[in-house]
Amino acid sequence: MTHPIRGKTAVVGVATYGCGEAPGWSSIELMCQSAILALADAGIPLHEVDGVFAATATHAFPTMSVAEYLGVKPRYFDGTNVGGSSFEQHMLNAALALDAGLCNVALICYGSNQRTASGKLVPLSEPQPYETPYKPRMPMNAYALAASRHMHEYGTTREQMAEVAVAARAWANLNPEAFMHGKPLSVADVMGSRLISDPFTALDCCLVTDGGAACVMVRADRAKDCAQQPAYLLGAAGANWHRTISMMPDLTVTACAESGPRAFEMAGMKQSDVDLVMLYDAFTINTILFLEDLGFCPKGEGGRFVAEGRIAPGGDLAVNTNGGGLSCVHPGMYGMYLIVESVRQLRGQAGARQVAQCDVALLNGNGGTLSSQITALLGTAATL
Repeated sequence: MTHPIRGKTAVVGVATYGCGEAPGWSSIELMCQSAILALADAGIPLHEVDGVFAATATHAFPTMSVAEYLGVKPRYFDGTNVGGSSFEQHMLNAALALDAGLCNVALICYGSNQRTASGKLVPLSEPQPYETPYKPRMPMNAYALAASRHMHEYGTTREQMAEVAVAARAWANLNPEAFMHGKPLSVADVMGSRLISDPFTALDCCLVTDGGAACVMVRADRAKDCAQQPAYLLGAAGANWHRTISMMPDLTVTACAESGPRAFEMAGMKQSDVDLVMLYDAFTINTILFLEDLGFCPKGEGGRFVAEGRIAPGGDLAVNTNGGGLSCVHPGMYGMYLIVESVRQLRGQAGARQVAQCDVALLNGNGGTLSSQITALLGTAATL
């Protein structure tokens, strides 16, 4: 039996702005410009926004900042921040608020000028008392620990992790909005790039970019009358097993091993129903871990699963079709871009990278150091 919230709400507008480099733009400007564009995409006027959902790494009170900048007075607002997965959580929270009648038009948005402001991939959080004394280089060291453990336990190779970056670049080469596109990557390119945190080289690590992104959600009855084809929220669930990498119960198992099954149950679906998989690929090991924990392959088989172009264009499973955080965009928190690409694919608006017959998209947001995991499934009207 599927959950009562299934299909009751939909994403009807999406947009990005300033992805890559946006010199002279502040994070709030990037965030709110993408919000205005997402509303225009939906055909909904700004004054109708009465629900605001936002999280950033630089705003103490992001929903207040967004509402003030846009000049709206929301009846419902939610600044939940669980890292890069916050926006998948916001989709679930917005669906609940919409279904309860607490708001009618929910705006979810994010923006960062990380690249032009600092140009560094840095942890934007308070020092962690059990890790800081050892002077780790975060977040790279944390994810490198997970990669090293996976290699030790399951024989995963550097070449297999490199395949994730190669596939991401191949998808990015089909995406004119991607920050990195043009020359294809090879496994040798990835392995031969500058060492960052063993076993990661620079090309195993996500980009550092600017960018804003937003989406608009309404109830299903209104979604039918919006300007764009709706992407219905079929299921969503979150799990959080630790805050710091030193407290992660098992470095090879993430909390989406819990959130994934619950999201599938809510949607009444299984892995074979999924046409598109959008995973938060902050590092190459993420894609391998999440494919395993979400049930697309057995635990320990992720490295072999991604080999030989299996998740690249023309492969068996479409994964991170925009180019992901590795080659498309990564302005500090990437989760909004999972939503944007999923919706574009479900609408059939992805151009050269369009997945044939795309009716169901799975999104998995990741926050902290493999900490919060939020899994969601979006679908076309054919899935209702």
